[in-house]
Amino acid sequence: MKQPELSRRISLLQATAINMTDMVGIGPFIVLSTVAKIMLGPGFLYAWVAGAVLSFIDAMIWSELGATFPLAGGSYNFLKQGFGPRTGKLMSFLFVWQTMIQAPLVIASAAIGFAHYTEYILPLSYWGAKAVSGGMVLLIVFLLYRNIETIGRISVLLWMGVLVTMACIIGGGIAHGNFLEPVRHVNDGLELNYAFVAALGHASVKTVYSYLGYYNVCHLGGEITRPEKNIPRSMLISIAGITILYLCMNISVASVLPMETIMNSRFVVSEFIEVLAGSTAARIITVLILWVAFASVFSATLGYSRIPYAAAKDGAFFKIFARLHPTKNFPYVSLLFLGGIAFVFSLLFKIQEVIDAILAMRILIQFISQAIGLIILSKIKGRSFFKWHMPLYPVPVILAVLIWACIFYSTGPYLMLAGLTVTAAGVVVYIIKSRWQHNSL
Repeated sequence: MKQPELSRRISLLQATAINMTDMVGIGPFIVLSTVAKIMLGPGFLYAWVAGAVLSFIDAMIWSELGATFPLAGGSYNFLKQGFGPRTGKLMSFLFVWQTMIQAPLVIASAAIGFAHYTEYILPLSYWGAKAVSGGMVLLIVFLLYRNIETIGRISVLLWMGVLVTMACIIGGGIAHGNFLEPVRHVNDGLELNYAFVAALGHASVKTVYSYLGYYNVCHLGGEITRPEKNIPRSMLISIAGITILYLCMNISVASVLPMETIMNSRFVVSEFIEVLAGSTAARIITVLILWVAFASVFSATLGYSRIPYAAAKDGAFFKIFARLHPTKNFPYVSLLFLGGIAFVFSLLFKIQEVIDAILAMRILIQFISQAIGLIILSKIKGRSFFKWHMPLYPVPVILAVLIWACIFYSTGPYLMLAGLTVTAAGVVVYIIKSRWQHNSL
């Protein structure tokens, strides 16, 4: 009997939709006020530009690796190939290890944000909010429990909702008549000193979180059509589109609401629409924001479910995660496990705690190590080995490493230590696992 396999059915349009719905989750609506508060004025737009610049630079690394190794699991394969037979096994294991914690945190963050914004429409008790966030995770798992062709069509539908939501927000600011006013005053009171740089670094931790997801297509590499072209294109198109949407959304809100209101608002976009068009319109836009949050969790969970599957299929993780559904051909064990952990996390944590923890946990093993692996692989194989080539190599790689290191430092000592502790624990587990496998031979 033929074993079920992943099939290449996701087009460029669907891949771009999956990336963008992952990127535009609840993040930009939640962190908009936080970023404004950190930057203390209209200069908060610079933090969103900084997030976009880093995303473009880092996407070049993902594009080279994704186009060359278009397999399920994304970074798992990149780290294994980049660091060679011995070290690569450790690095790829550490990536899967931290993914088993970090991926549910990403899913839970969007679910918690979903519950947060629901309170604008329907006041919730503490346990009511937890029921909403947990229920959202369960619904996402239910919708993803099907074949990839159906998921691709669902992704495009959800993406359309994302675009409609952003168009309503941006259109409201344009119609108000003062759309460009925040841009004219972006440098008011701004001084290029250490305080500004420190604030920009701290604020960028929040904005970068809102851009994360541009690489989701790499985790689905084994299901993308013409991956050597569509993987890089989908990432760069996604980042360009999201950057325009984020900047326009922030400018739109700042053109209507006073900066003090933005900095202290719990539902800044809903209040923005309420000022423009009344409470009914604000409730409608809140429903659309909830659609966006839902779409983001759907897309993120889809990509992450392929990572433990890829590692298990390769013999580097527990075998049970290598199982595909016998008729629908998707990694159902991986999906159910990550969904279950995300459900628990959605009941335990708060949104701001999760945002910083996600970045601190991922930067060392995934982003920085992946960039270093690309340099090593380039020296061993030569630049002609790669099926897509970034401009000005190795400048973007070096810049990416330096910026990621600065953002890691900006997460603060507690989360830096937490990230290092998770990594160290992974090393210990890897050593124990390797010795157990060696002794069982």
